[in-house]
Amino acid sequence: MLETAAPPADQLTRSSRFQDRIQQKVSDDWERPAPTREQLRRDVIGTAVVILIGAIALESSRGFGAMGGEDRPVWLQHLVLALMILPLALRRRFPVTVLLVSSALFLGLSMYMPALSVQVVFQGAYFAAIYAGVAWARNRRLLRLALLLVITGMALWLLLSFTVSNAYDSFMEDLFETQEDDPTARGLLPPMVSYAIYSALINAAYFGGAIIFGLTSWRSAHQREQLAHQAEQLKAQSAELAHQAVVNERLRIARELHDVVAHHIAVIGVHAGAARRVLVKKPETTATALQTIEESSRQAVEEMRSLLGVLRASDEGEPGTGDGGTHRRPEPGLAELDALVAEHRANGLQVSFSRIEDSPGALDSVSAPLALSIYRTVQESLANVRRHSTAGAAVVTLRTGTTGNVRWLEVETVDDGRPRPGSTSGSGFGLRGIRERAALHGGVAEIGPRAGGGWRVRVRFTQR
Repeated sequence: MLETAAPPADQLTRSSRFQDRIQQKVSDDWERPAPTREQLRRDVIGTAVVILIGAIALESSRGFGAMGGEDRPVWLQHLVLALMILPLALRRRFPVTVLLVSSALFLGLSMYMPALSVQVVFQGAYFAAIYAGVAWARNRRLLRLALLLVITGMALWLLLSFTVSNAYDSFMEDLFETQEDDPTARGLLPPMVSYAIYSALINAAYFGGAIIFGLTSWRSAHQREQLAHQAEQLKAQSAELAHQAVVNERLRIARELHDVVAHHIAVIGVHAGAARRVLVKKPETTATALQTIEESSRQAVEEMRSLLGVLRASDEGEPGTGDGGTHRRPEPGLAELDALVAEHRANGLQVSFSRIEDSPGALDSVSAPLALSIYRTVQESLANVRRHSTAGAAVVTLRTGTTGNVRWLEVETVDDGRPRPGSTSGSGFGLRGIRERAALHGGVAEIGPRAGGGWRVRVRFTQR
């Protein structure tokens, strides 16, 4: 069982290691931005403050004998301590250089003045130099090389202190004297082994802590920049989405306006022509045509007011109003198709309308946006028959069905006419609007002449 399960685990481990390598490469390629002027100014001020604190701490420690055995002048002791602290003023501007310089100073000054090297400020200054080098180095490969040199140098320094330094000999002599006077001072391990292990642990904690804190700071800066970059991307995407939403709404309003105006203007044009021809001979027919023109124009104005109310919506999200305080009317849907067909019949176009459902109540589940698109498609199709065709009749069919797991709804308008003499082809916005409505619902549009004569507009919408 274990042997069978091992290969997937190995593959998972290799995949994880590969992702880690990719992430490491991305991290290596990232460079931390250079410090600002304000940060550099604070570094200089902070270094001066630390030098002052170090001087006070040095004099305080002298009072209880911490500098015993050091016979060099006091001013020289303060100078050596200040020299160890001074590179910190440039720790963020030249992090790797300060790391190397501080390492050299730490080694040289510790050997030159051992009593001073145990001062907290002296040790803390070197810790800060290592931390700053890891946290601010922009060239991570150069940093790793510098850390390798520093750690190697410190290891050699510890080795020399155990083998060559007189300080170790005096330490061992004092230790043997203490153990002879007090047998309980002896440990489990020999003195030299105990001291070596203790020194290794102290130095590992010292260097390891500085490196870990530096890496944490560097990664935090990296994450902050990534988050800022992502925030900028989200802001740009939000602006793009808002712009796209405005464009889509403008296109929707343009389609609606075209369909409304085209439909009513077609009706007005037909009845105006009829009224002109029978103006003298049949006054009653002329009056009926003018009444139809009046009603159609009024309906066109009301629908345009309702539609343009979208553009006048208030900031509080209240429904917009048109001129005269008219509120937006409900958008037409499948229920209004019968009235649309009846209107065209009344205007002289013989329209046959049929509904075919693959299952009972299939048309009742059609969403409002899809129903509006179907209504506008039929409206534009019939308006085009009136304007551009010699046909006196048209057939509108609304059917539902399923292909695989996808439900669809199809509307088809056909006629048997020919292009009307003297009729222009129009702007093409109506047919473009039909295709856009089909694409909006994931459907397709088939628009063009029929093989046996006439014109067909067939649109299949996908129901979600």
